[in-house]
Amino acid sequence: MQHEIHAVDLFCGVGGLTHGLVRGGINVIAGIDVDPACRFPFEANNAAVFLERDVAFLDSKEIRQLFQSDGLRLLTGCAPCQPFSAYSRSGRNKKYESQWPLLLSFGRLVRELKPELVVMENVPQLLDHQVFESFVESLQDYAKWWSVIDCSNLGIPQTRRRLVLIASRLGNKGLDLLLPEESVSTVRKTIAELPPILAGERHPDDSLHAAASLSNLNMQRIKSSKPGGTWREWPVSLQASCHKKPTGATYSSVYGRMEWDKAAPTITTQCFGYGNGRFGHPEQDRAISLREAAMLQTFPRNYVFVPEGKEVKFNQMGKMIGNAVPVRLGKVIADTLFSHIQAN
Repeated sequence: MQHEIHAVDLFCGVGGLTHGLVRGGINVIAGIDVDPACRFPFEANNAAVFLERDVAFLDSKEIRQLFQSDGLRLLTGCAPCQPFSAYSRSGRNKKYESQWPLLLSFGRLVRELKPELVVMENVPQLLDHQVFESFVESLQDYAKWWSVIDCSNLGIPQTRRRLVLIASRLGNKGLDLLLPEESVSTVRKTIAELPPILAGERHPDDSLHAAASLSNLNMQRIKSSKPGGTWREWPVSLQASCHKKPTGATYSSVYGRMEWDKAAPTITTQCFGYGNGRFGHPEQDRAISLREAAMLQTFPRNYVFVPEGKEVKFNQMGKMIGNAVPVRLGKVIADTLFSHIQAN
């Protein structure tokens, strides 16, 4: 019999990591996040309780009471990554300074709780910061493995690169992330079966299958765009003035279409906007819908994000979906942890 693993998911968001862990056989007891909007999607899709807490001020006694007396304890989470990302380091750090201590708060909870298993996921740029070394020091009594992984190698249909750390008090065998046998997925395999919609349209049977509207100019641009192509192929009259400057010449991926038989680019918080990256639908003249973005993050098609009848807001949903841990990554992590337990 496999040992039971009981988990608490810090910075849980809408439950991407939690849902993957559950699919892999882990009992997630609770998710903790400061954003109250995450409560509904987290609890509606997972048999776990949502606690609205700021991890910076979280008392470890509260988490200790959540864990059951039997089984192995897993503390996991992805601290907000904006302070560490390349995007934020170009003069935006001050805006996110208050989030820097959150990873250290994660480390504090590890030291106080001493769970048997720890998983941390974040952006690769975290490796360049002293705060990562400080977090690793919190794991001095643990066997540790970490690496930057390309999610497309795990069957996740996007070129998302993430830092994954796994730590254990059980031993050092089998900590490295398991690569699944079927590890190829594409945009076509993921979203091709969704019904077509127009720019600015919302499907009547799925409020999340909604595409942002396009201006007349951007409609002309997307009609001139080929999957995998760039704005350099447009008529000069459609090119933006910033593209003609030396500083804009390198941004070839903005205003681009995805390719059916390749992985999507990294799904960001602005993935619903055609001009924010290669987020144009491969075939339809629009940006990808919020549902398509969620499915490219490997959320199941029936994952609910808002109560029935409630308005879906693009900025709010884009933030929730773009910041989520891909569900399939959580499943791979769960498989790895059970394999590790068997090996030790």
